Amino acid sequence: MNDNEVRLQKQIDDMECKLAFQEHTIEELNDALTEQQKSIDKLNTQIAFLVTKLKVMEPSNLASMTEETPPPHY
Repeated sequence: MNDNEVRLQKQIDDMECKLAFQEHTIEELNDALTEQQKSIDKLNTQIAFLVTKLKVMEPSNLASMTEETPPPHY
């Protein structure tokens, strides 16, 4: 092989190495994204459950702070 062919082969090898690294990185990012989406879905389910629970809660028998009479030392 002449110098030009050697140089081209090295460039091809470098590109193949970079491509393999990028494919690995994309796979790792995809896995992380999938896990994050699962967490988001779980949190959304929990929020929906809590919202439902809050909507059906009985009102408290305690008066609000604005309705309370001040303590005697005021």
